[in-house]
Amino acid sequence: MARTVFCRKYQADLEGLDRPPMPGPKGQEIFENVSKKAWSEWMAHQTMLINEKRLNLMEQADRTYLDTQREKFLSGADVDQAEGFIPPTP
Repeated sequence: MARTVFCRKYQADLEGLDRPPMPGPKGQEIFENVSKKAWSEWMAHQTMLINEKRLNLMEQADRTYLDTQREKFLSGADVDQAEGFIPPTP
């Protein structure tokens, strides 16, 4: 049976991640409070931000920017979009 969590993005009980997505307390907090669905959507959004904004993950400022965007996204707040980006229609 799949592990469920109360997802902070969707405010509902949904399937949880199989393991923390990163080491440390932040990874554990995400593991306990973010659903697989929300994390999967964040990964797609993060990839779009990295590509469209040409972020360099070797730069601390770019990593800090992504951390801030991740927290906003997983909390259901408005996040940055790439300029001119039009999300695909389902």
